Formats: sequence, C-alpha cells, structure tokens
Amino acid sequence: MKFDTPATTNPIDRLKVVGKPTDRIDGPLKTTGTAPYAYERHDVAANQAYGHVLGAAIARGRIVSMDLSKAKRAPGVLGIVTARTAGPLGKGRANTAALLGGPDIAHYHQAVALVVAETFEQARSAAELIKVDYAGADGRYDLAAALDGAVKPERREPDSAAGDFEAGFAAAPVTLDQTYSTPDHAHAMMEPFASIAAWNGDALTIWTSNQLIDLTRNEVATTLGMPPEKVRIDSPFIGGGFGGKLFVRADALLAALGARQVGRPVKVALSRPMMFNNSTHRPATIQRIRIGAGRDGRIGAIGHESWSGNLPGGGAEYATQQTRLLYAGADRMTRTRLATLDLPEGNAMRAPGEAPGLMALEIAMDEMAEKLGMDPVEFRILNDTQVDPEKPERKFSQRQLTQCLRQGAERFGWSRRNPRTGSVRDGRWLVGMGMAAAIRGNPVRNSAARVRLGRDGVVTVETDMTDIGTGSYTIIAQTAAEMMGLPLDKVVVRLGDSDFPVSCGSGGQFGANCSTSGVYAACIKLREAAAGALGLDPATAIFEDGMVRAGGQSVALADAARNGELVAEDLIEFGGLAKEYAQQTFAGHFVEVGVDAATAEVRVRRMLAVCAAGRILNPKAARSQVIGGMTMAVGAALMEDLVVDKRRGFFVNHDLAGYEVPVHADIPHQEVVFLGETDPISSPMKAKGVGELGICGVGAAVANAVYNATGVRVRDYPVTLDKLLKGMPEMV
Repeated sequence: MKFDTPATTNPIDRLKVVGKPTDRIDGPLKTTGTAPYAYERHDVAANQAYGHVLGAAIARGRIVSMDLSKAKRAPGVLGIVTARTAGPLGKGRANTAALLGGPDIAHYHQAVALVVAETFEQARSAAELIKVDYAGADGRYDLAAALDGAVKPERREPDSAAGDFEAGFAAAPVTLDQTYSTPDHAHAMMEPFASIAAWNGDALTIWTSNQLIDLTRNEVATTLGMPPEKVRIDSPFIGGGFGGKLFVRADALLAALGARQVGRPVKVALSRPMMFNNSTHRPATIQRIRIGAGRDGRIGAIGHESWSGNLPGGGAEYATQQTRLLYAGADRMTRTRLATLDLPEGNAMRAPGEAPGLMALEIAMDEMAEKLGMDPVEFRILNDTQVDPEKPERKFSQRQLTQCLRQGAERFGWSRRNPRTGSVRDGRWLVGMGMAAAIRGNPVRNSAARVRLGRDGVVTVETDMTDIGTGSYTIIAQTAAEMMGLPLDKVVVRLGDSDFPVSCGSGGQFGANCSTSGVYAACIKLREAAAGALGLDPATAIFEDGMVRAGGQSVALADAARNGELVAEDLIEFGGLAKEYAQQTFAGHFVEVGVDAATAEVRVRRMLAVCAAGRILNPKAARSQVIGGMTMAVGAALMEDLVVDKRRGFFVNHDLAGYEVPVHADIPHQEVVFLGETDPISSPMKAKGVGELGICGVGAAVANAVYNATGVRVRDYPVTLDKLLKGMPEMV
C-alpha cells in the first residue's frame, strides 16, 4: 500500500479498540516469568553450552601474544574463540569497531576471546586463566582536548544556515552566548545483551535480544560471509534497549562463532560490568548556543554549535537538529563537528540528538527570557512558528506546541512561580519551578505484516516488529481487532522472527506508527479476501462484532475461512509527504524541585508533561512510555555520568553501583496529558511516535527548576550538589 496522500476516513476512525487504554496482552507472560527472554530460552535447542566473553584490558594498541594453554585444560572447556581461530570476518555497516578484536584493539573491553564450556562457571573460571600480553598505544580520550581537531561529519547534513546569522546576532539588542556540556550516558537497560546460537548444517539461528531484526540478520550474514537467507533471528521479547540493541553486538556474533567451533548450541550474555565499555553509549557533547533578540522578545538570530567524539569511522551526536525547527528567527545557523576519540563506540540512545541538544537549548531559552525580563513560557510562545524556520515554504503537518505550553502552565500552577530565585522555602527546602519545550521527529519507515484468518475466526498477525517493553504486541493487536471487527481476544500477535515480513523495527520513535500502519495495510487485503470469499462487496462491507455486513446481508467473519485459512500480506510504503511537511511531535514539560538549603541535595517534587503526538493508539502504554522518558531525563539531569579515565581510556563506573540511575525514591508522581490530535499526513493510523518525546527537554526543565530554587545556574550536566554548594543562598 502506497501512502502518498493524506489519510481520509477509514476503519481505524471507529475507535472501538484503538485509542482505548488497554492492558498489555503480553502482561501475564511477563508478570509470571514465562515470557521467553533470550538467555532463558532453554527449550529452543538441546545441549546448550555456555560462553564467557573476555574483554580487552587496554583501550588502544595490539595483542602481542595470547596464551590459551591453561584455559584449554580447565575443567569443562569445549573450545576458545579468538580472532585467530574465528576465520575471516567481515564487519556490518552499523558497527564502528570490530565485534571481535585482535590483534588490533580499538577500545577497552572490546571482545578478544570467548571461552565455551559445559557450565557458565567453568567458562568464566577458564577465561580468567587466559594470559594476554598487550602493546599499548597512546589514545585520545578527552573531548575538550580534541576540539581543535574536530571535523565536519560526512554523514547526514551536519550544518544548516538561513539568512545571515553572524550579522543578525551582532546587530541584536539583547544577546546570549553560552556553552553547555552533557557527559557520556549509558543505556543501562534491564536485560543484558544475550544470545543463543545454533547451526543446522550451513544454516544459523540466533535467539537474541535485538530491536531491528532484518538489519541484524543482514549484519550477521555480512560478518560471517554467508547468505542472509541462511540466517534466522528470533527476538520475541526484549528487556529494554533504548537504542543499544539496534545493531548486532558481540554476544550474538560470539555465540555463533562458538557454536560453529564446538558443534553444539552456545549461549552468551555480557556481564553487566562489561556492557558499559563493550557496547555503545550516548556520546558526550559540548555545545555553544547564541541567541539574539529584540527588546520585544522576538528572536532574530539563533545559532547552535555542537561537538562530540567517536571512534574513527563513527558518527556524531547531532545535538543541533531540534534547533533547526523549534523556534522562529530569520538569521540561523547550526554546526556539528566530530572529534576522533578512542573511547568505546558512541551511537544511538533514546532520542539521539534532541535529548542532549534540548538539555542545552532549553536552558539557553530560560537564560534569554531572564535577560529580556520575560516569563519563560511566554517567551517560547512568542517565538513559536507554524512553518519550518529554515524552509518557510514547508509547513508542519501538525504543531500544537503553544497549546502544550499553555495547558501545561495552567495545570501545573505556573502562575504561582516566583521569578526571583532562591525566594521560596518549604522548611529546609528551597523550592523552584522550571519548564522546557520539547520536540522530537516523527520519522516514517516502510513496514510489512502478514495476517491470517483461521476457521475459528481468530486473526493471527505476523511481522518481525519487536517489543522492547513499549507495548508493540498490544497496539498491533488493537489495530488488527479494529480493522477486522473483532474483540482483542480473537487476535494473536507473533513478533520478532526474521521468517516474518520485514517491519520498521523498534527505534527512532517510528515503531508504533509505522508497524501498525503495516498491519493496517495487510488487514485491508484480508478484508478484501474475506468479503470476496463471502460473496460480499469489499468496498461497502462493514466488519463489526465478528460479522461482515454488506448489501443487507450479515455473515460471520469466520465463515470466510470455512474452506481453509485466508492469508494476506502487504507493506506500507511511505511516499513524499514526509518531505513535503515537517512531521514532529511536541511537548511542554514542567518540573518542581526542592533543594536542601544546607546540603544542596535535589529532590524532584512534581512533574507534568503535556504532549501533542498524533492519535494515541493506547493511552495506557503511551503514558508509560512518556513517564519512562521523563524518568530517564531526571537521571540525565541529576546523576548520570559515564566518568572517563582520561589516562587509560575507559568508563570507570561501568556497573549499576557506580553509574547511578533514578530509583523509585527519586521520582514523584508524574502527570501526563495528551492533547486530542490526529495527523492524517503522518500515516493511515493518523498517529505519531511518542516513545522518545518524554525524555526530550525534561533535563533542562529540572536544571531550570534548580536555578529558580537556588539562583545557581549549572550549564555542565549532571546538576550535582558539588556544583551548587558554593552559590547557595544564605541559610536562614
């Protein structure tokens, strides 16, 4: 199905199932511990052996020698995989560094060996017996020190310009020129990287935890030098990914290599301490923002420059992309530069670009509002735009940012905020309010699905779409139920198998909108087949309550399959609407914090998000997504920081004891409001993504609230008490 004209009235608009707050259909499996996660799939292959990964002990250099003799003689050891024994290996386009290092080492904890044994304990113990001698080399581990060598990235469009920024900024009556920084962040998802691999002749199956099934199948095939059709990837349940599981990682490759060497299935999981340096992370940024405005508060010039680092061949963190679209201003400039660092690979993490970019931009907007003597909400509303500021001929498909901000301010009690910093107290707590605007793209990707109607009237959906905890199973079931006129318990959903039609996958906030659109397209074909089998006109047939009605007739849907199962498959193909219109989601975030007047401890007291994100397919799941993003943003604002050892080139706090993330006690009640919105330009579902909007802007809202409470402006995240103490108001 081609989607190249705006959607009109269609069966989804009935909203009998879609749009209702619905419990997750996979919830009982997860809450009873019976959902099959990758490492626990004991039944998929008999006689599974265990693999343990050994990581490089240096950040850059070469392996001089590797003594495996003691490890080979250890009890239970079946085999040891190294770069020397693995045979020729390619490298997938999504991996910056080789997943199996040797002799060259690209980063700390790059895998250099896999020990395979009868038990996990035997594999781990034997791995400790491997003696590796390295020749270390000097590396680059400090982003600030590498800025002079940063270059324009080759990928995407790193720079943009409209008007004459330098002239416009120089002429502005009121200006801001500040630098902000965000540290490296870890995905720290609950489920570790884990895979089970088994060979059947020259065919390979990997049961794994991965967000993009078809990409992973092709990347595994490329790495192993085999045809993609000989690789099967199966990932029905994923315990969180946040972008860290978009691509094939060392666990999957090494499980396949280990299984090939020992001739039996092998399971591999990365230990928690290894995940932080072996896999990917969100790169640190240094950002310079300049804003020039008239005394009336209207922005005339806005410039945003960002620097990040990565391994040679890696990509940049595009922290300037939201600045191209969020606020008006005739004279504009964005610039992205990439430094070479020898730290572990930087790559996508929830809302790449916008998450760190808004952490800087939305502090800058508050600082500018203060210079102008304006309320932060009103300053943003004054500079709203209904067209792409860089391409004024390009309109937004929908843009309700002003409505988000106004409704949020009213619900949060923003009018009670005292703009004089450090002036509101509640016992020992200094109390402050902060806010931020949010924007996150609505990218679209082609997505396919297969639907089957059985003789029992049950519709089964098959697609390689994944559920990373987002609720994909449920919204896909809701879509099929709505389209076929069935209750939810008459729909079965099967996901995450590369034998199924290729979907968009999970990532980039495109999963919900695009995968359900693919199911919509397949159901259109199934409706046609069912109506035809029943002798009814497909154009006028109404599918409702398990019946098909047309021309005065009413027939049970199940009767369409009385002579055998009906199968339909289709692909949603997105046309030029995504280029013709700017498709974005928007939010207004509001936060209240308390800061201990003596210790500078920060406590978040209240949070509110008002979101405009198209049709909300399942409000219960969507709210869960938004509050999850808000929670991650609190972590980014107040505590998360992958600390770099700039001498040895690794992340020091590489476990959940040292890398702090929010816990229940850190998070208050979070309120989420969705504006009533449908976007027919986005898809036939008239929906948009929402999974990453919740993290965008919240970090700055927290920082702005801390400033309002204390008068201390922190521009280098995270906002920790050591950065506040010296500037705190006098104790009273």
